[in-house]
Amino acid sequence: MERPLLIVVSAPSGAGKSTLCNRLVKERASVEYSISCTTRAPRGAEQDGEHYYFLSSKEFRQRVRRGEFLEHAKVHGNRYGTLADTVQFAMEDGRHIILDIDVQGVRQLRSSLQTMEERSLIRRGFLDIFIEPPSLEVLENRLRKRGTDSDAVIRKRLKNAAKEMQAAEEYTHRLVNDQLDPTYERLCQIIDASV
Repeated sequence: MERPLLIVVSAPSGAGKSTLCNRLVKERASVEYSISCTTRAPRGAEQDGEHYYFLSSKEFRQRVRRGEFLEHAKVHGNRYGTLADTVQFAMEDGRHIILDIDVQGVRQLRSSLQTMEERSLIRRGFLDIFIEPPSLEVLENRLRKRGTDSDAVIRKRLKNAAKEMQAAEEYTHRLVNDQLDPTYERLCQIIDASV
């Protein structure tokens, strides 16, 4: 049996991370997203335990105090986090878990790993990958082509991207997403070499 992985992927907005991760989940049956916890209300047809674990603010805080999260953050007024047990159970079943989190979340996760036993599946299966655009100019073009953000939002995303790209050297693997298919192939090669 291959070693289950915790595949942690970070990238600036517009670098292609979601496209690559979604394709990986679609094309590989053993790969799935972790189900995160959140304090926000369900949207549309979202179901507890399927899309998110919906927690009250009090329950979320209690779980933080008990050290149950691998990482957690406050985003747009709501809390989000990844439970260690959720990841552990999935990995015990032989599944590879993808975490699509930002640089700060990965730093927090690395800190959590240091408190785990070396034999822990999560610690042994940790694989971190940073997806980079070829340049900030290419990233700006991609964001503008989306047509979903105002100029002010794009400027903010580019400013954040510049900071995030400085942290790329903290990652074990870095992929420049200049063309989707070759980048996807390289992502698969990294995963296959790590199991």
